[in-house]
Amino acid sequence: MNSEKYLDGRVALIIGATRGIGYQVALEYARQGAHVIATARTVGGLEDLNDAIDEIGGTVTCVPVDVTDYEAIDRLGGIIYKRYGKLDVLIYMPAFMGATSPVSHIPVKDFEDSVAINIVAFFRLLRSMDALLRQSDAGRVIVATTAARNGEKPYWASYAAGKAGLHALVKTYAAEMQDMSVNVNMVDPTMVDTGFMAKAYPGVDKDNITKPKNVVSAFAKLGRTDCFYHDNLLTFDTGKQKFDLSRL
Repeated sequence: MNSEKYLDGRVALIIGATRGIGYQVALEYARQGAHVIATARTVGGLEDLNDAIDEIGGTVTCVPVDVTDYEAIDRLGGIIYKRYGKLDVLIYMPAFMGATSPVSHIPVKDFEDSVAINIVAFFRLLRSMDALLRQSDAGRVIVATTAARNGEKPYWASYAAGKAGLHALVKTYAAEMQDMSVNVNMVDPTMVDTGFMAKAYPGVDKDNITKPKNVVSAFAKLGRTDCFYHDNLLTFDTGKQKFDLSRL
């Protein structure tokens, strides 16, 4: 990558920053000069990330918070406002798998958790961060997604419903930001060697799956002030080893 720190001075909130792709994205943002505000449920994961960012000379504020603790999300917006007065980049990475089973057999809690994490939590984040993003000269919202949102895979209804709702919410917010300084986009990394993928596909050959660090480029590009993509979806094409652009 270019040695220029193209995110220098930017404030980036990364939700789900301690594992897989989120971890690599947090490292890249810190490496490129952004101050990273990293959230996750586990203190241990945040401590590991903090150490890794310290090693590369970056800066990070670690916030242990569950995205379904909506009052904590509201408080986080207030804290960011008091300290920075703005938010330049919001990246949303959380994923919840739940049980893969026929619709009629899905545990109610699994379905509710998928909706809570994918839809309600992101809605609450937008409520808390919207004014801060508008204060940035180039606000950026980047959301991880998946083709499962199309609902074409049997037994994945809980996951698919959550991702479909998230997609609709992001698309609506993007439409509202059409003439604003806030750009809103989604990234579909497809199959990546993460803990989530291991759970979803326990027998998959990891040697043939893309590594998290190989899909960071899309999240980094979309956070730049000179990237004007809006209302777009970047999907990683494993065969081409690159991202293809389409409308949300």
